[in-house]
Amino acid sequence: MNNSVFSQKIYPFLLAAYQWYLRTPARSLDEAYKAALEIKAIEDEHFDGNKIDFDSTTYSGSVMDYFESDLRKLLKNARMRLTEFRLSRYFLNESNQKVAIKYGVEYPSLDLILEKLRVIDNITAKYTHFDNEITSQDFPPQAAIAPVDSGTIQTKSQNLSTNFHKKPRSKANTTGVLPRSIFSTITRLQLELDPNSEQDVVQNFRHTQRRTLISVRFILLIIIVPILTHQLSKALVVGPLIDRARVPHQMVIFLNNEMKEEALEKLEMYEEKIKFQNLVSIQKPLSDEEIETRVKEQAREIAIEFRSESAGAIKNVLCDILSVVAFIWLLVISKPSIAVLKDFFDHFVYGLSDSAKAFIIILFTDIFVGFHSPHGWEVILESLSRHWGLPESRSLISLFIATFPVILDTMFKYWIFRYLNRISPSAVATYRNMNE
Repeated sequence: MNNSVFSQKIYPFLLAAYQWYLRTPARSLDEAYKAALEIKAIEDEHFDGNKIDFDSTTYSGSVMDYFESDLRKLLKNARMRLTEFRLSRYFLNESNQKVAIKYGVEYPSLDLILEKLRVIDNITAKYTHFDNEITSQDFPPQAAIAPVDSGTIQTKSQNLSTNFHKKPRSKANTTGVLPRSIFSTITRLQLELDPNSEQDVVQNFRHTQRRTLISVRFILLIIIVPILTHQLSKALVVGPLIDRARVPHQMVIFLNNEMKEEALEKLEMYEEKIKFQNLVSIQKPLSDEEIETRVKEQAREIAIEFRSESAGAIKNVLCDILSVVAFIWLLVISKPSIAVLKDFFDHFVYGLSDSAKAFIIILFTDIFVGFHSPHGWEVILESLSRHWGLPESRSLISLFIATFPVILDTMFKYWIFRYLNRISPSAVATYRNMNE
């Protein structure tokens, strides 16, 4: 029965998945090739076959933003598909290719592969530094809120706006002899008198809008992708493989002693409940054999429940590993987005008022390193141990609670002393007043 179910349902699914895996190199190369051809089509149709020039005055700013968005998406797609092509070619050997021919999977010829790679390299090579330029120019760190020092004020008024955007200074290095509010007032007046200030404001707004969109999209990606990886792998790959590998009558019921003790407590409570109902019931009391039969049935149900829980813990470990791999892969391929996200958080955090900064710091420290934080850490660690099927070691939990919150508290205090005290002394003063 099991063999017929496997041959009718599971085997076709595995065969289709294996064929899809064998077609991965050709499929990835074709998608990268199509992305490169789409870039070439934009060049031929709108830029006379030349490189996409973002300084061109032929089109308006909105049209150039549209071209830039398409180019970014196509370049990212081509880069990801080429990486997938290289990895899949690395893991496919001659034996895999022979199996692919057996199942009717055709590989492109070597000449065709080299020709497509040459076309992709020729088209994308013109935009090698595109992501770096977007990160460093379109999203300048601290451009919108960093104050300007006295050296910048001494420059010519017609170059003030350019220096303000292209040569920003870090917040930690903006201390001077005179209060910064005086320099900010002078700078604001000079910018308002500058005839190009309106264009600078519009351009800065576009930069801020792009930064926000990219940051929000990247935050959603790093949250959704690992969760989807965990759920899909558990439902489609890891779950069926674990269920297939574990024979029902030979499966381990309990992964640790805590699960065994919990099952025994459930069984004892059920037996005591039956005996109590048997004593107070006005109906005919159950015999000892009937009570024993019901207890045995409940024991089988408890065994099935804990077998499923043990299998779920094993699945969770493997799926969590895949989720971590997906998360790291996102970080590796999204370095420009990480730089934009860092700049976004810098603007967001340092743009808050002093009271808001102090409120967030107090809230965060009280939750993670405050007086009542050990209870929260205990709940988190116990939930993780149950999620992975590990025994709950009270000594390890106590050791973690005694060290990790202390390390976090030290890091907070160092950050407040080293950076926040230099950047926003008033926020530190507000934090101390609210904390007292």
